Amino acid sequence: MAAPDSEVERDKIPAGAAQFANTHWSIVLSVGDKQNPTRALQSLEKLCRVYWLPLYTYIRRQGESPPDAQDLTQEFFARLLEKDFLGSVDQTKGRFRSFLLASLKHFLSNQRDRERAQKRGGGHAPLSLDFLQAETSIGFQPADEQTPEKAFAKRWALTLLEQALARLRREYSERGRQEIFEQLKPTLTEGRGSVAYAELAARLGMSEASVKMGVHRLRQRYREVLRAEIAETVAHESEVEDELREVFRALSH
Repeated sequence: MAAPDSEVERDKIPAGAAQFANTHWSIVLSVGDKQNPTRALQSLEKLCRVYWLPLYTYIRRQGESPPDAQDLTQEFFARLLEKDFLGSVDQTKGRFRSFLLASLKHFLSNQRDRERAQKRGGGHAPLSLDFLQAETSIGFQPADEQTPEKAFAKRWALTLLEQALARLRREYSERGRQEIFEQLKPTLTEGRGSVAYAELAARLGMSEASVKMGVHRLRQRYREVLRAEIAETVAHESEVEDELREVFRALSH
């Protein structure tokens, strides 16, 4: 049998300025050109749908209760997605992560004197968010003294990894190879010497050599996809590698 991902086409990280300009965050930053503000707003909304959980994590780490954190998260997005907001986006903020956290901090500082129960959000919920799952995902522990900033960074990194894995799963599933993906997925976090290739080969009915090649290609594709996900959140191609290092630094703390 052929190696499991031999048919998977490799998406390429945008290689030039023209291609990179089509990433979601770059589209948002280009709104000053007034060429397609609707497209920019749609890109911003898509990014917010993906990366809302780190913000919710930050707010919860600030000591807010789940109900208050939920209201604050929705109110923040209600203001962020207002039609006239994009015109004020600071194009010097090259990373969506930095922009989002700075915007949230500014929003929260302006909310300290509010009567939240009456005024917050006006009943608006611009995004449909699974807060119940968020609480399960966050899993705060009483002894956990992680700062809000570190909690945000770690959840941001985990979200990027989850997005990359979901994209890989779709690629394999579209080719009828989801079972192969599920069997090989654990090898993404295992050291090279700890992978039981013979056991995987027996499960999949493949030769051990094919499994080794499949694992190699899966890991390579995973790195490509992760870089592609990161590319959607930075303004310039030159920032991808540095942001990747930040991701792994956040996961190590």
